[in-house]
Amino acid sequence: MRNGGSRAVVLLSGGLDSSTVLAECLAEGFTPYALTVLYGQRHHIEQEAARRVAQAFGVARHIEVTLDLRPFGGSALTDQIEVPKDRPHDEIAEGIPITYVPARNTVFLSLALAWAETIEAFDIFIGVNCVDYSGYPDCRPEFLTAFESLAQLATRAGVEHRGRFRIHAPLITMSKTEIVRRGLELGVDYSMTHSCYDPDEHGRACGRCDSCRLRLDAFEQLGLTDPAPYQS
Repeated sequence: MRNGGSRAVVLLSGGLDSSTVLAECLAEGFTPYALTVLYGQRHHIEQEAARRVAQAFGVARHIEVTLDLRPFGGSALTDQIEVPKDRPHDEIAEGIPITYVPARNTVFLSLALAWAETIEAFDIFIGVNCVDYSGYPDCRPEFLTAFESLAQLATRAGVEHRGRFRIHAPLITMSKTEIVRRGLELGVDYSMTHSCYDPDEHGRACGRCDSCRLRLDAFEQLGLTDPAPYQS
Protein backbone atom coordinates (compact mmCIF):
# COMPACT_ATOMS: atom_id res chain seq x y z
CA MET A 1 0.00 0.00 0.00
CA ARG A 2 1.37 3.42 -0.97
CA ASN A 3 1.05 6.18 1.59
CA GLY A 4 1.63 9.31 -0.43
CA GLY A 5 4.77 10.34 1.41
CA SER A 6 3.20 10.36 4.88
CA ARG A 7 5.81 10.75 7.60
CA ALA A 8 6.91 7.75 9.64
CA VAL A 9 9.44 7.33 12.44
CA VAL A 10 11.75 4.35 11.98
CA LEU A 11 13.80 2.96 14.85
CA LEU A 12 17.20 2.40 13.26
CA SER A 13 19.99 0.59 15.09
CA GLY A 14 22.11 -0.07 12.03
CA GLY A 15 21.50 -3.79 12.31
CA LEU A 16 20.17 -6.20 9.70
CA ASP A 17 16.55 -6.07 10.88
CA SER A 18 16.16 -2.33 11.36
CA SER A 19 17.84 -1.59 8.04
CA THR A 20 15.41 -3.94 6.30
CA VAL A 21 12.51 -2.24 8.06
CA LEU A 22 13.72 1.14 6.83
CA ALA A 23 13.67 -0.23 3.30
CA GLU A 24 10.14 -1.57 3.88
CA CYS A 25 9.03 1.82 5.13
CA LEU A 26 10.23 3.43 1.91
CA ALA A 27 8.69 0.67 -0.19
CA GLU A 28 5.31 1.40 1.40
CA GLY A 29 5.57 5.01 0.32
CA PHE A 30 6.30 6.68 3.64
CA THR A 31 8.80 9.47 4.19
CA PRO A 32 11.12 8.03 6.88
CA TYR A 33 12.49 9.88 9.89
CA ALA A 34 15.16 7.68 11.44
CA LEU A 35 15.71 7.50 15.20
CA THR A 36 18.83 5.88 16.66
CA VAL A 37 19.02 5.41 20.43
CA LEU A 38 22.45 5.21 22.05
CA TYR A 39 21.50 3.43 25.23
CA GLY A 40 24.91 2.66 26.68
CA GLN A 41 25.64 -0.46 24.68
CA ARG A 42 29.20 -1.66 25.02
CA HIS A 43 30.33 -0.49 21.59
CA HIS A 44 29.55 2.30 19.12
CA ILE A 45 29.83 0.30 15.93
CA GLU A 46 26.03 0.29 15.72
CA GLN A 47 25.99 4.09 15.69
CA GLU A 48 28.35 4.20 12.71
CA ALA A 49 26.28 1.58 10.89
CA ALA A 50 23.05 3.48 11.52
CA ARG A 51 24.59 6.62 10.07
CA ARG A 52 25.71 4.77 6.95
CA VAL A 53 22.30 3.19 6.42
CA ALA A 54 20.38 6.44 7.03
CA GLN A 55 22.57 8.28 4.54
CA ALA A 56 22.32 5.52 1.94
CA PHE A 57 18.51 5.54 2.06
CA GLY A 58 18.25 9.33 2.13
CA VAL A 59 15.99 9.64 5.17
CA ALA A 60 14.28 12.97 5.73
CA ARG A 61 16.08 13.36 9.05
CA HIS A 62 18.21 11.20 11.33
CA ILE A 63 18.22 11.90 15.07
CA GLU A 64 20.51 10.22 17.61
CA VAL A 65 19.32 10.22 21.21
CA THR A 66 21.66 9.34 24.07
CA LEU A 67 20.00 7.53 26.95
CA ASP A 68 22.34 5.61 29.25
CA LEU A 69 20.85 2.37 30.57
CA ARG A 70 24.16 1.14 31.99
CA PRO A 71 23.39 2.17 35.59
CA PHE A 72 20.50 -0.32 35.56
CA GLY A 73 22.65 -3.18 34.27
CA GLY A 74 20.98 -6.57 33.96
CA SER A 75 22.08 -7.28 30.38
CA ALA A 76 25.21 -8.50 28.63
CA LEU A 77 24.82 -5.54 26.28
CA THR A 78 24.98 -2.87 28.99
CA ASP A 79 26.79 -4.54 31.90
CA GLN A 80 30.03 -6.42 32.51
CA ILE A 81 28.39 -9.75 31.74
CA GLU A 82 29.91 -12.17 29.27
CA VAL A 83 28.11 -12.42 25.93
CA PRO A 84 27.05 -16.05 25.31
CA LYS A 85 28.88 -17.72 22.43
CA ASP A 86 28.41 -20.90 20.39
CA ARG A 87 24.99 -21.73 21.81
CA PRO A 88 22.99 -24.50 20.09
CA HIS A 89 20.09 -23.21 17.99
CA ASP A 90 17.48 -24.89 20.17
CA GLU A 91 18.95 -23.10 23.17
CA ILE A 92 18.93 -19.75 21.36
CA ALA A 93 15.20 -20.15 20.71
CA GLU A 94 14.32 -20.94 24.34
CA GLY A 95 14.02 -18.72 27.40
CA ILE A 96 14.96 -15.07 27.81
CA PRO A 97 18.69 -14.61 27.04
CA ILE A 98 21.10 -12.47 29.03
CA THR A 99 21.37 -10.16 26.00
CA TYR A 100 17.81 -9.00 26.70
CA VAL A 101 17.93 -5.35 27.82
CA PRO A 102 15.14 -4.73 30.36
CA ALA A 103 12.29 -2.70 28.84
CA ARG A 104 14.46 -1.53 25.94
CA ASN A 105 11.79 -1.66 23.25
CA THR A 106 9.28 0.04 25.55
CA VAL A 107 11.77 2.87 26.03
CA PHE A 108 12.61 3.03 22.32
CA LEU A 109 8.97 3.09 21.23
CA SER A 110 8.20 5.80 23.78
CA LEU A 111 10.92 8.00 22.31
CA ALA A 112 9.71 7.25 18.79
CA LEU A 113 6.17 8.12 19.84
CA ALA A 114 7.29 11.46 21.28
CA TRP A 115 9.02 12.39 18.03
CA ALA A 116 6.15 11.09 15.91
CA GLU A 117 3.65 13.27 17.73
CA THR A 118 5.94 16.27 17.36
CA ILE A 119 6.23 15.90 13.57
CA GLU A 120 2.57 14.89 13.19
CA ALA A 121 3.35 11.34 12.14
CA PHE A 122 1.12 8.45 13.14
CA ASP A 123 3.24 5.56 11.91
CA ILE A 124 6.20 4.01 13.74
CA PHE A 125 8.34 1.21 12.29
CA ILE A 126 10.35 -1.21 14.43
CA GLY A 127 12.41 -4.25 13.44
CA VAL A 128 11.29 -6.72 16.09
CA ASN A 129 10.98 -10.41 15.30
CA CYS A 130 9.32 -13.16 17.33
CA VAL A 131 10.56 -16.16 15.34
CA ASP A 132 14.32 -16.22 15.86
CA TYR A 133 14.13 -14.29 19.15
CA SER A 134 11.06 -15.83 20.72
CA GLY A 135 12.55 -15.33 24.19
CA TYR A 136 12.39 -11.53 24.05
CA PRO A 137 9.12 -10.42 25.69
CA ASP A 138 9.18 -7.01 23.99
CA CYS A 139 9.32 -8.55 20.50
CA ARG A 140 5.88 -10.18 20.66
CA PRO A 141 2.79 -9.08 18.70
CA GLU A 142 0.76 -8.70 21.91
CA PHE A 143 3.32 -6.22 23.24
CA LEU A 144 3.08 -4.10 20.10
CA THR A 145 -0.72 -4.21 20.19
CA ALA A 146 -0.69 -3.04 23.80
CA PHE A 147 1.74 -0.23 23.04
CA GLU A 148 -0.40 0.91 20.12
CA SER A 149 -3.36 1.23 22.50
CA LEU A 150 -1.19 3.07 25.02
CA ALA A 151 -0.10 5.54 22.32
CA GLN A 152 -3.71 6.62 21.79
CA LEU A 153 -4.20 7.20 25.52
CA ALA A 154 -0.86 8.83 26.30
CA THR A 155 -0.68 11.55 23.63
CA ARG A 156 -2.49 14.78 22.91
CA ALA A 157 -2.85 13.73 19.28
CA GLY A 158 -4.51 10.50 20.35
CA VAL A 159 -6.83 12.05 22.91
CA GLU A 160 -7.90 14.76 20.47
CA HIS A 161 -8.51 12.11 17.77
CA ARG A 162 -6.17 13.74 15.26
CA GLY A 163 -5.24 10.30 13.99
CA ARG A 164 -4.52 6.77 15.11
CA PHE A 165 -0.98 5.69 15.88
CA ARG A 166 0.14 2.46 14.24
CA ILE A 167 3.14 0.36 15.17
CA HIS A 168 4.50 -1.38 12.08
CA ALA A 169 6.56 -4.53 12.57
CA PRO A 170 6.76 -6.01 9.06
CA LEU A 171 9.38 -8.60 10.05
CA ILE A 172 7.70 -9.92 13.16
CA THR A 173 6.72 -13.35 11.82
CA MET A 174 9.57 -13.78 9.34
CA SER A 175 12.58 -16.04 9.75
CA LYS A 176 16.02 -14.46 9.49
CA THR A 177 16.43 -16.07 6.07
CA GLU A 178 13.17 -14.52 4.87
CA ILE A 179 14.26 -11.15 6.23
CA VAL A 180 17.56 -11.23 4.34
CA ARG A 181 15.82 -12.35 1.15
CA ARG A 182 13.30 -9.52 1.44
CA GLY A 183 16.01 -6.97 2.19
CA LEU A 184 17.98 -7.98 -0.88
CA GLU A 185 14.83 -7.58 -2.97
CA LEU A 186 14.51 -4.06 -1.60
CA GLY A 187 18.15 -3.23 -2.33
CA VAL A 188 19.58 -3.29 1.20
CA ASP A 189 23.38 -3.34 1.19
CA TYR A 190 24.06 -5.55 4.21
CA SER A 191 27.77 -4.72 4.15
CA MET A 192 26.78 -1.42 5.80
CA THR A 193 24.96 -3.11 8.68
CA HIS A 194 26.20 -4.49 11.99
CA SER A 195 24.53 -7.16 14.14
CA CYS A 196 27.21 -8.58 16.46
CA TYR A 197 26.84 -8.40 20.25
CA ASP A 198 30.59 -8.59 20.85
CA PRO A 199 32.70 -7.09 18.03
CA ASP A 200 36.45 -6.49 18.31
CA GLU A 201 38.11 -3.08 18.50
CA HIS A 202 38.02 -2.83 14.69
CA GLY A 203 34.28 -3.39 14.54
CA ARG A 204 34.55 -6.90 13.13
CA ALA A 205 31.79 -9.30 14.16
CA CYS A 206 32.67 -12.25 16.39
CA GLY A 207 30.72 -14.81 14.35
CA ARG A 208 29.86 -16.75 17.52
CA CYS A 209 27.21 -14.82 19.46
CA ASP A 210 23.50 -15.59 18.96
CA SER A 211 22.99 -12.65 16.62
CA CYS A 212 25.97 -13.52 14.44
CA ARG A 213 25.02 -17.18 14.19
CA LEU A 214 21.46 -16.45 13.11
CA ARG A 215 22.67 -13.93 10.57
CA LEU A 216 25.37 -16.19 9.13
CA ASP A 217 22.96 -19.11 8.89
CA ALA A 218 20.46 -16.96 6.98
CA PHE A 219 22.99 -15.99 4.33
CA GLU A 220 24.24 -19.58 4.11
CA GLN A 221 20.72 -20.90 3.57
CA LEU A 222 20.37 -18.48 0.66
CA GLY A 223 23.69 -19.67 -0.78
CA LEU A 224 25.29 -16.30 -0.11
CA THR A 225 28.23 -14.92 1.86
CA ASP A 226 27.49 -12.32 4.50
CA PRO A 227 29.27 -9.14 3.32
CA ALA A 228 29.80 -7.81 6.85
CA PRO A 229 33.38 -8.00 8.22
CA TYR A 230 34.08 -10.87 10.60
CA GLN A 231 37.02 -11.80 12.79
CA SER A 232 39.21 -14.59 11.43
